[in-house]
Amino acid sequence: MSDSTRATSAGYGQIKTLAVRLSEDVRAQLDIIAQLNDRTVTDEIRLAIEAWIEKTKSDPSVLQRAQFVRDEIEREAATKRGAIAAIFDNTTAKPKTSSSTRSTSEKDGGS
Repeated sequence: MSDSTRATSAGYGQIKTLAVRLSEDVRAQLDIIAQLNDRTVTDEIRLAIEAWIEKTKSDPSVLQRAQFVRDEIEREAATKRGAIAAIFDNTTAKPKTSSSTRSTSEKDGGS
C-alpha cells in the first residue's frame, strides 16, 4: 500500500492517499456500483470505509479491546511519570554539594 498526504478543500480537511490492491473482479464490480450510483470509485470507497468505521465503533469486542489498550496506555504513562519523578524530583530535593564544602580527601579522590 502507498500512503501520502495532501491538503484539499473537499470538506475532508487533510487527505492521505492510500493505494489498495484489488482483484480484477472486485474492481469491475466497484466500477459498476460507482457508475450506478453516479459517484466516483473514490467516493464509493470512502463511503464504504466510513460506514465500516461507524459499524466497528459499536462492536462490543472492539470496544472491549479499546478499553484494554486505554488501560495499558495509562499504566505505561503512570510508570513513565513515576520514573521521571524519581529522576528529577529527587535531584531537586537534594541540595547540591559545592566544591568548597567537600573535605580535602573527597577533592583528592579519597574517601
